[in-house]
Amino acid sequence: MSDQLQVGRVRDAVTLTHQCWLFAVGSTLFATATAPGFADAAGELAANALCFVGSWFFTTAAWIQLVRSGPEGSIGWLSAATQFGGTILFNVSTGSAVWAHQVVAERRLVWAPDAAGSTAFLVSGVLAVVAVGWWAPKSVDWRASWINLIGCLAFGLSALAAFVTRAGVIIDERIANLGTFVGALCFLLAALLVLPRKRAAGP
Repeated sequence: MSDQLQVGRVRDAVTLTHQCWLFAVGSTLFATATAPGFADAAGELAANALCFVGSWFFTTAAWIQLVRSGPEGSIGWLSAATQFGGTILFNVSTGSAVWAHQVVAERRLVWAPDAAGSTAFLVSGVLAVVAVGWWAPKSVDWRASWINLIGCLAFGLSALAAFVTRAGVIIDERIANLGTFVGALCFLLAALLVLPRKRAAGP
């Protein structure tokens, strides 16, 4: 009973507003880091560091979404749990990229969790669409879920393009960055769509 009470208190302490803003900040950091020309101007280390910081905003937001979802075992909960696992994998991949991007032999250590995280995001995105229904265009949650799924697909494309060959060469770095950039913008838009609006004050 005490454990249930504690979980209830945590659920009451975190809000949809917290979740949305954390996703929005994380998405903005990812979008900035992978924006065309940013890495050339600021350097790859700065771009990778922004993604690493952004991944922790994603993870915190995903944890809040998992805490707020329910009941355990439902499609919404499975979507949130899968997404949370994906964000942890992005913590690993972006953290590794901070120090490994110059080391050809270590690039696979970056790609493997990145690809797994992108796969988790894609599965989570599909489950989220199933949870809200395949056709409900008047629903904000429905629109946000589809935009989020498009972002997951873009992240998946990015992971495919970032595959590291035996020679340590990324297949297409431009597409890898563009996929992340587009995906981040989609996640940002989805977060802002769901963000609760303050009600206008009454007379």
